[in-house]
Amino acid sequence: MPTNANRQFLDFEKPVKDLIDEIESAKHRQEKTHIDMSDLIRRLEQNIVDKRKEITQNLSSWQRVQLSRHPDRPYTLKYIDKMTEEFVELYGDRNVKDDKAMVGGFASIGGETVMLIGQQKGINTKMRQLRNFGMANPEGYRKALRLMKLAEKFNKPVVTLIDTPGAFPGLEAEERGQGEAIARNIYEMIRLKVPVICVIIGEGASGGALGIGVGDKVFMMENTWYTVISPESCSSILWRSWEKKEIAAEQLRLTAEKMLGFGLIDGIIPEPIGGAHWDYDESAKILKNFLLPVIKELKSIPAEQRVKNRIEKFGKMGFWEEIAS
Repeated sequence: MPTNANRQFLDFEKPVKDLIDEIESAKHRQEKTHIDMSDLIRRLEQNIVDKRKEITQNLSSWQRVQLSRHPDRPYTLKYIDKMTEEFVELYGDRNVKDDKAMVGGFASIGGETVMLIGQQKGINTKMRQLRNFGMANPEGYRKALRLMKLAEKFNKPVVTLIDTPGAFPGLEAEERGQGEAIARNIYEMIRLKVPVICVIIGEGASGGALGIGVGDKVFMMENTWYTVISPESCSSILWRSWEKKEIAAEQLRLTAEKMLGFGLIDGIIPEPIGGAHWDYDESAKILKNFLLPVIKELKSIPAEQRVKNRIEKFGKMGFWEEIAS
């Protein structure tokens, strides 16, 4: 994970940055003057923990969105690295190409073999270009479906990690059937005979998220969002400007707490104090320990019953009124 020297901070994290700077200054003085500063450093370190906790207890919807996009936040491959004992990546959709924005393969989690699939954004400029900023083309969704069908063939649970600003909206993606690929995945995922668990680990935007987001259980990590459109795009449509993105974020009700209240997700996975970007190991450990009992629970249910429950679960979503004719 990033060291304090190259760690990046959001605007509302500035009080934490100031405390870290104080620690670095105290360490420098200690080296220079040989005066013991250990008590001061320990107090400042505790203050950092307290401040991180304070900040995340009072976040607005827009600040949650910012945290979900934090440049230091762990992405799919980081979770795979930290929480699996073994991972065998599989490539290609057997039709057009291998989409680097979508990664997947068989993985061992706590001795449990699963098919792990997720979007990958890239950790630097070059990798973000290679991964297309986590925006999958139709080939990515067809690759994901191929891997899900492979998991079904070998009777292995499917775990998807969702982190995308949306499916790639380019002309060539539409020409190759972006809408059809996502719709096909939704149709096929609801009928898969193996357990399917979906976790939003960052951004969960629009059809890009739904393309790997239909499961027996859908969870969100604490500082993530899930909705039909990004706050910026919503603002540009309603107000012809991105300036109202904070208002849009609030009105979209996109946070994990709101989604749980609406019945659109099944639970919220906690993050380390201050957010997942502060401790990759702890974040992966929390996710792993959360997934294992859910996998065990779902495996105990007969396949036909799981499919029936899944169909009923998504069929009941939403609010509506019937008017007598």
